[in-house]
Amino acid sequence: MHYIDPKGHSRRAFLRRSGALAMAGSAMPFALGLSAMSEAAAQTATDYKALVCVFLFGGCDYANTVISYDDDSHGKYSTIRVPQASGGIAIAKDAALAATLLNPTVALPGGRQYALNPQMTALKGLFDAGTAAVQLNVGPLVVPLNRSLYNNSNKKLYPQPPKLFSHNDQQSIWQSSSPEGSTIGWGGNIGDLVLGQNSNSLFTCISVSGNAVFLSGDNTLQYQVGSGGAVKIGSVSGTGSVFGSSTVKQAMAQLTQQARSHKLENEYNKVTKRAVDAEVTVTSAIGGTTSAFAGQFPATGLGRQLEMVARLIEGRGNLGAKRQVFFVSMGGFDLHDNLIANQGPLLKQLSDAMAAFQAAMAAKGIGDKVTTFTASDFGRTLASNGDGADHGWGNHHFMVGGAVNGNAIYGYAPPVSIDNSSSLPGYDGHVGQGRLIPTTSVDQYGATLGKWFGLGDAQLAEILPNLKNFGGGTLNVGTTTVSYPRDVGFMKPA
Repeated sequence: MHYIDPKGHSRRAFLRRSGALAMAGSAMPFALGLSAMSEAAAQTATDYKALVCVFLFGGCDYANTVISYDDDSHGKYSTIRVPQASGGIAIAKDAALAATLLNPTVALPGGRQYALNPQMTALKGLFDAGTAAVQLNVGPLVVPLNRSLYNNSNKKLYPQPPKLFSHNDQQSIWQSSSPEGSTIGWGGNIGDLVLGQNSNSLFTCISVSGNAVFLSGDNTLQYQVGSGGAVKIGSVSGTGSVFGSSTVKQAMAQLTQQARSHKLENEYNKVTKRAVDAEVTVTSAIGGTTSAFAGQFPATGLGRQLEMVARLIEGRGNLGAKRQVFFVSMGGFDLHDNLIANQGPLLKQLSDAMAAFQAAMAAKGIGDKVTTFTASDFGRTLASNGDGADHGWGNHHFMVGGAVNGNAIYGYAPPVSIDNSSSLPGYDGHVGQGRLIPTTSVDQYGATLGKWFGLGDAQLAEILPNLKNFGGGTLNVGTTTVSYPRDVGFMKPA
């Protein structure tokens, strides 16, 4: 309702298509094929860059991921969540937590301190090495809000993200700025703007985690692979008892790829041919079934996905790619119960896989050319429901890569509070039960990544529809005056 203006979206599509033609240096009509546009402009980039989104499905709990550590904040956190020793979900301030204490180059105001979950030692190592950073309290926003504005009846002046606290809708809003049903994501929109820098546009946006609206653009086609490689069409490339016959496969290949007089049949065959050709190209680019990174990644779902991303990046020359956007994911974070038992192991998988990926990129000499970042449906409540936490809003996220201004914590430390009295500190920073009101918008987060990727201010404003509302204004959140710059600052200059 307040997220995407259909007229504005059409205008964005028009501008992007026009821009692609302009890059191709041609006055050809808009019917010009995308592949031709890309090939004509393939030399506009002389280096390589990639963005890798790691989506944590289910809503990762913020309070036990980036844990309040200073005495005052940890005391409040423990009171609200109750220590584990007493049957609660608060992580104790012990030697294990001290080992993951974050010591940023610039200390946070007011003596605030944070530690990572004790099982995130690998990510702590990246933070200390200067290749990882934390962004506090990120989430979807249309305009800057505090609790007073959130409760204001004038929703036209103070609009809220639609369908807050809903899994499917918030996953979609994080990825596309619109609730469930959206067909265009900001990762795909970024792909639209860099298509001309790749000689084969098909490999601009690649998911190793199934269909993701994040990677769908106006022009960009989302290419999907599995953690074991390119997906084959069974009737053409299968190895079963029927399709294993070379004669059958050759016959099926001819049937599904030859030109047809019927327009729909012909288009279907063209898509099939593209898929078959792409599978051959990808399989060749990644070195067949043998991974060049064998043994370097943990044997977990996310580890295998990121290993495949590493293999695709390694084969970027054969794929004709100079700018790419990837999507990987892991699930299991919807922890209304068993938060302590389940979240720690999940965070270890995340930490270990991201560290392995960064090490692999650094070993290939492109550690500063690939930036990995996390996203999730939402954070969770600070208040415990006994053994877990319920759906929230703002969340803490991680950025990893040699181009990240690391060893730093960005954003504003949120209140450690579930108080509902407007006379008490922290009231304005949450909407009840410690559901954080974000102080950094997804649009700002995406704009910072997009700017490093090479997009200009006008392009960012087109693909991130609410960015215009965060152009340097200020808002008093509790006792803290918060500014909302477009560039959050966690990336080094492009």
